Amino acid sequence: MEKDILALEQSGDVLFLMLGAAMVFAMHGGFAFLEVGTVRKKNQVNALVKIMVDFAISTIIYFSIGYAVAYGIYFYQSAGTLVADKQGYELVHFFFLLTFAAAVPAIISGGIAERAKFWTQGVAAAIFVGVVYSFFEGMVWGQITFLGQEDSWLAKLTGAPFHDFAGSVVVHSMGGWLALVGAWVLGPRIGRWDSQGKSRPIPASSIPFMALGAWMLCIGWFGFNVMSAATLKGISGLVAMNSLFAMAGGILFALVVSKNDPGFIHNGALAGLVAICAGSDQVHPIGAFLIGGVAGVIFVYGFTWEQEKLKVDDVLGVWPLHGLAGTWGGIACGIFGLKAFGGVGDVTFMAQLIGSLAAVAVALVAGFVVYKTLDRLFGIRLEKDDELRGSDLAVHNIESNPEEATSRYQ
Repeated sequence: MEKDILALEQSGDVLFLMLGAAMVFAMHGGFAFLEVGTVRKKNQVNALVKIMVDFAISTIIYFSIGYAVAYGIYFYQSAGTLVADKQGYELVHFFFLLTFAAAVPAIISGGIAERAKFWTQGVAAAIFVGVVYSFFEGMVWGQITFLGQEDSWLAKLTGAPFHDFAGSVVVHSMGGWLALVGAWVLGPRIGRWDSQGKSRPIPASSIPFMALGAWMLCIGWFGFNVMSAATLKGISGLVAMNSLFAMAGGILFALVVSKNDPGFIHNGALAGLVAICAGSDQVHPIGAFLIGGVAGVIFVYGFTWEQEKLKVDDVLGVWPLHGLAGTWGGIACGIFGLKAFGGVGDVTFMAQLIGSLAAVAVALVAGFVVYKTLDRLFGIRLEKDDELRGSDLAVHNIESNPEEATSRYQ
């Protein structure tokens, strides 16, 4: 009887994590459609293909290198041995965390859209997932005792380890800051600014597709956050409630400060969800609402500042959306997670500040080294003629609506 109960518990955990992995996997469709709706029509096919291919590359690289770097676990045993370990729990744990790792190149894709070479970015994705992301992931969640472990130097210094329950910093901040470097090294799209440096905004191709992507991401995010508990025993309704309230805060604050702009409103929801990942198990729902609301404001003003002052052509605004909002989420966990602000109290402000800034440093240094090296070796930007006619035709030799293209010549 005891053996049967244990087997049932293990099976439940495997199913729980498998469902979470499927929900987060579906989010990659959200990344794709968010980009499809934001880029011009001549680059829509490329957006769809990039996200799918990057996921496949991430799967192989994370299996071969990244998971071992982060957790010291390899899968080079017989299938029978793999299944015998808690009914294959570690396999679905890999799948679940793979969907997190693959989110990094998916995030970067939106920042460097419409002018990056396809295969060079594929190589960059492999390096980021296999080495850079996995290294930082290991320092927070895994085997590298540095930031997130109870016996880390940071815990001894500040009284608590760095806390990132579902990846505000590990996933989103890392992806957003890497994307900033990529967009900067690539330079702006042709025509984004005129010869005098005056802004010439490039309109989105489809608000409905953009909204579809945002909705897919919002729904999948409840798998991203809630299933980060990793077991049925660890699941918490607080995480679900906080995710909901942060999303609402991001929407409403972005609605007000953007004066009803649909792009900012839909991305405001995502900014709120990005920011709450770190402290979703630590803060009160009212705190979550404020964290999400501030993140929505950060996205609106951060996007404008990035485009108009820094003149970085980050097409989807992934640096303010993931980089800045993710960093804010990590730090906010150290504020609203304190008992004085109604939180659980398992965090300290200094640990959250140091851990959040560490991700920025790792991403900026690694991003600069990788993109500059690839640019010198292979070039990372499309040729001018290819960029002008669009990456759909230049890279994939097909348009987003082939029937319409064919009918023009009949």
